[in-house]
Amino acid sequence: MLYAAPAITIYSCFIAALLGACMGSFLNCAVWRIVHGESVLRGRSHCDACGHVLAPRDLVPVFSYVFSRGRCRYCGAKLSPRHAVGEAVAALVLLALPLLFILLLPGIIFGSLTDSGVSGAAGQPILNDNAAITENMNQAAFAINQILGEGIENVQERIANDFAGTGGDHYEVVNPYEGDLISNANLFISQYCAAKNLDFAAISLTDMEQILRAGLTHLYSFSRTMEMRTVPAEEDGEEDTLETWYIYTIRYNGEAYFADTIFALTDEQKDLAENYAENLSLFLGDGLFQYAPSTNTITALGDVRFTDGETEVIYFNQLDERYANQPYGTDHIGGYGCGPTSMSIVVSSLTSETVDPVQMARWAYEHGYWCNKSGSYHTLIPGAAQAWGLSVEGCTASEPQRILDALADGKLVVALMTKGHFTKSGHFIVLRGVQDEKILVADPASYRRSQKAWDLSIILNEASRRAGAGGPFWIIG
Repeated sequence: MLYAAPAITIYSCFIAALLGACMGSFLNCAVWRIVHGESVLRGRSHCDACGHVLAPRDLVPVFSYVFSRGRCRYCGAKLSPRHAVGEAVAALVLLALPLLFILLLPGIIFGSLTDSGVSGAAGQPILNDNAAITENMNQAAFAINQILGEGIENVQERIANDFAGTGGDHYEVVNPYEGDLISNANLFISQYCAAKNLDFAAISLTDMEQILRAGLTHLYSFSRTMEMRTVPAEEDGEEDTLETWYIYTIRYNGEAYFADTIFALTDEQKDLAENYAENLSLFLGDGLFQYAPSTNTITALGDVRFTDGETEVIYFNQLDERYANQPYGTDHIGGYGCGPTSMSIVVSSLTSETVDPVQMARWAYEHGYWCNKSGSYHTLIPGAAQAWGLSVEGCTASEPQRILDALADGKLVVALMTKGHFTKSGHFIVLRGVQDEKILVADPASYRRSQKAWDLSIILNEASRRAGAGGPFWIIG
């Protein structure tokens, strides 16, 4: 309801209020007639006391009551104030919907009740300015990635200090995030805004950066193991030597951990942050929030294989009773395990090893790809493929021929979908072949959708617009 021209905004508010008042008037009338045994659909509006049919001037919501001073123009009987109150409340409710929408989104990206109309471009309110929203989101994501890079440097310094006290000969650092830092920018932003509660004036990107930098040591932790390595003698006659090596593995602590250690959120603020993140992901269409809303498990499917594509595909379903209630971090596979289940399909189909969703979910959690209440980081797809020795290449929605060629060559393509035919939020699926110029899929949340051929245009149009790690398509095999 916020528009570049103030006149349009005022006009829109007036229409919304009028519609709300009319709805309130109708509901008032309907309730009164039902209680008194009259038809809701037949008969003109009339005075409750004398029964006189009301003229159009008597039916203007709120104003007719005010101008007639709360009395019937025909018999003078006092009218119940519930009519005007109901109409006014309904008008305010309809007017408040845009404000409620703003409150459900993090202020650092969309502004607050006081500045949601601030221009991103000249005279353009930010809620209507896609470019401004994208720019705000990109700035926040860039700042977060920059601080995560500083966090890597920080943990490497801590590792060096730790090694200095071991008395070992050498050390080695295993950094799983060297190629691609993992994070859920939506959760970072949402946790920060939730921590500020209603203090909108204090919300800023600079303030968020300061808080994150103050908690730099909490971003990453490390584990340490020791092993003895034999160093061959350099010359004949000399003995081999043993060296003590310490192997350090860096681990991203995850946004659920940051909620406590960096932002110190209460349980109520954590719930608010999760709502912010979910709404932000849905608004942006980035697929960062992956959740299968169905809580119903399905009977075990048994050994399901699709043979109608170039490659035989072993199918798993995250809602299968064998897997649905199994853990994925502190979540469960049925609700949040589309990522691990998709990679179970890929790995089991393209390698000699069968890896079910429970095994893949455990592996994903242990290697830091699980994201609390949001599913999986996008880096799970290339990470799991590489861990099982499979080549993987990222692909965008503007490269449909690459996808078709890959499927024709017997490769599989993991796709990150957003709201549409496959999901209401974010959802990983596997593209498994081409048949009659349509795409065959293996949807880890629906066996029915997996038996249907899909137009490529649907998949391209509904793929995530802001996928990370090279997505929204990953060509594997």
